[in-house]
Amino acid sequence: MQDASSRQSRYLLEEHGLRNLRAVHWNLGPARLVEEAIRRCEAVLAEGGPLVVRTGRFTGRSPKDKFIVREAGTENTVDWGPVNQPISEEQFEGLYQELLGYFQGKEVFVQDSFAGADPSYALRVRVVTEDAWHSLFARQLFIRADPGAADRATEFTVLCAPGFHADPERHGTRSETAIVINFQRRLVLIAGTSYAGEIKKSIFTVLNYLLPSRGVLPMHCSANTGPGGVALFFGLSGTGKTTLSAAPGRQLIGDDEHGWSDRGVFNFEGGCYAKCIRLSKEKEPQIWNAIRFGTVLENVVVDPETRALDFASDEITENTRAAYPIDFIDGAVIPGIGSHPSHILFLTADAFGVLPPISRLSTEQAMYHYLSGYTAKVAGTERGLGKEPQATFSSCFGEPFLPRHPTEYARMLGEKMRTHSVKCWLVNTGWVGGAYGVGQRVKLEYTRAMVDAVLQGKLNDVPMKPHPVFGVLVPERCPGVPSELLNPRSQWSNPDEYDRAAWDLAGRFRKNFEKFGDVAHEILEAAPLAR
Repeated sequence: MQDASSRQSRYLLEEHGLRNLRAVHWNLGPARLVEEAIRRCEAVLAEGGPLVVRTGRFTGRSPKDKFIVREAGTENTVDWGPVNQPISEEQFEGLYQELLGYFQGKEVFVQDSFAGADPSYALRVRVVTEDAWHSLFARQLFIRADPGAADRATEFTVLCAPGFHADPERHGTRSETAIVINFQRRLVLIAGTSYAGEIKKSIFTVLNYLLPSRGVLPMHCSANTGPGGVALFFGLSGTGKTTLSAAPGRQLIGDDEHGWSDRGVFNFEGGCYAKCIRLSKEKEPQIWNAIRFGTVLENVVVDPETRALDFASDEITENTRAAYPIDFIDGAVIPGIGSHPSHILFLTADAFGVLPPISRLSTEQAMYHYLSGYTAKVAGTERGLGKEPQATFSSCFGEPFLPRHPTEYARMLGEKMRTHSVKCWLVNTGWVGGAYGVGQRVKLEYTRAMVDAVLQGKLNDVPMKPHPVFGVLVPERCPGVPSELLNPRSQWSNPDEYDRAAWDLAGRFRKNFEKFGDVAHEILEAAPLAR
């Protein structure tokens, strides 16, 4: 006989069409979920206590398999195209009904949580999964404590079924994998992939759609606070966003997703999802210390006998990940709410060796570089890359998660920067003295020194000169950093080769920016020079 609580749980799931379930595990804590994951042979427990899983075929997101349902509400508000692919209401319904049939007779794990630490903007999220470890991931990454809305109904539901495969012919998908968002029905369907990042990023996409109309700028950035105020760190994967924000002496607000409202900055999440390839205690002590019981490690190599972890190995993927609650970081800000930022730092790993290690941007330049979202990838960071660096541009440093046109977010950024007198900096965590393979990567100790100088106001009175091609202001000196390092041209053995590389990169910027069409004149004026 079912008790009242069990009947209520099943009733709540029947609202989503989930019926005839074999068992429902509702809001289990970490210990129970770890037990279930091991019982079901989904994972192993590693030395020190973290749960280690393999995500199978997909070790990263599948952006080409992501869709948004095209209906009356989204028709004229979504920026349709390669990033936001449409799927019809009929195709969604067919996929949804077959997925519901797939769930029948199965055990499911449910987590109720929130996205958004500010109670005024918190979104109540329900995540239903077929695997226990995905439920643990959701529990650790979203906000578990009630931010003041305990009696509020669920506002978005995620149904995650890695074992269910879509049919492109019937469902209008590209492959057997599908991540589909239906804003009208307030549903997310995830099928055919075990990569847990799809869960959190689908809700991030939802917030990127819903919050701008409420005056909140959603941001793909980390944030911390301390002397000098709140700092925001924007950057694509591999640029140091998580590493630089988890800094000793400062308090972490969050490592990946935030909103900027009229009251300040707030974390969307209750946890961190840190890359941990080549993780070391010396370079990233806060992340290292967070690897413990309750942490989920994705695709980290573990010794089958001793259960010792090998963070240096990329045998499975470069994109190894650690998911843990933010309170595993010493001194983290809980709840994750801060004041308006005083500094914004755009991080780029320039593998062409052109950009200065540190430079100051005007508001217009900030909007230009925000829309550009530049970094460069090199061999070893992604499969299929050749020997030469490849320029990568991702609008707002998070293009795959932007349902609206990027210029909407850039406009909001500029308005908020002007209103709150925010300073913006471009930090090159990539190469100096030559391109990848010739030059050297900027040492982490120097990058930390530059960031510290920014936040402590030590660059406020330092003379700066505009870069001859990019126009950004380059400081002549910085405490703790060799002065010659600050001038990228002087670090090249052949200055003429530097000039050619600089003009080439400037051309890539301008070519990429053509896709935005007509934008404000002052933003276009902030572009690098044309040769």
